[in-house]
Amino acid sequence: MNVFTIKDLENLSGIKAHTIRIWEQRYNFLKPCRTDTNIRYYCSEELKTILNISLLNKYGYKISHIDKMSEQELRSKIISLTDMEARHERLVNELIAHMIDLNVERLEQVLDNYVLMHGIDRTITQIIFPFLHRIGILWITNHIQPAQEHLVSNIIRQKLVVGIEGAMPVRQVQRTVLLFLPEGEYHELGLLYVHYLLRSHGARVLYLGADMPLRDVEFVSKYKQPDFLYTHLTGIGGNFNLEKFILQLNQRVPDIPLVISGQLARAHSKKVPRGVNFKRSLAEVLEFVASLG
Repeated sequence: MNVFTIKDLENLSGIKAHTIRIWEQRYNFLKPCRTDTNIRYYCSEELKTILNISLLNKYGYKISHIDKMSEQELRSKIISLTDMEARHERLVNELIAHMIDLNVERLEQVLDNYVLMHGIDRTITQIIFPFLHRIGILWITNHIQPAQEHLVSNIIRQKLVVGIEGAMPVRQVQRTVLLFLPEGEYHELGLLYVHYLLRSHGARVLYLGADMPLRDVEFVSKYKQPDFLYTHLTGIGGNFNLEKFILQLNQRVPDIPLVISGQLARAHSKKVPRGVNFKRSLAEVLEFVASLG
């Protein structure tokens, strides 16, 4: 059984933990369990409930009204939402629910249906990336099973690869970006999404992939002379030291700027070394891609 903290619910639903606690006191739709030390935890069904409730609340339904709805009425109201952004959020919530339930057939069906209606480009931008952004915190905190992560990762990886291979930019950009993940980092989907963005913009990409020793990054860099090195850090082993990684890479490849995005970049609060650029949001990543020309 999956177990989630109130912080997980906050990150996945966008509802502050303080508000969730108030809802628990006033309404009946959430009933958390507690550990021996009185710490709240939530099961899969409660996570799916808070996702649905937060979606309806965001698009105009009062919590007091939602609390009186039957489960069937709740689903009906969600399906009836007409706002395009609401529809996207509903589909992302469905993907999260299917991932938790290990219902990989339904998860892939949701993606395939959207690809059929809107194309792979919109599917990646409107559905897959928001889904990856929402569940990234679960992968870091190990609040989903490895089997869930691997099954879902393989499905989404296939969709991203299709998008990368089919990217048809209007023009070519005369800049080359080397993409890699350091040793111990296996969460490749964020880097594949960056690959997709770069290819769509017309940039040249050297893709080394996950768990890459710095000596190999150094070798390819010296041989191919890319304009940028780029890594996307989602969740890496406890022995990983970001400052040490940056220092060692700079010693091996001193003249090529390094760009870092992902969860670890967002959490980094120390001074950024010269020649290193942290991209802490999708907007900053998109701005970097656009700046290539």
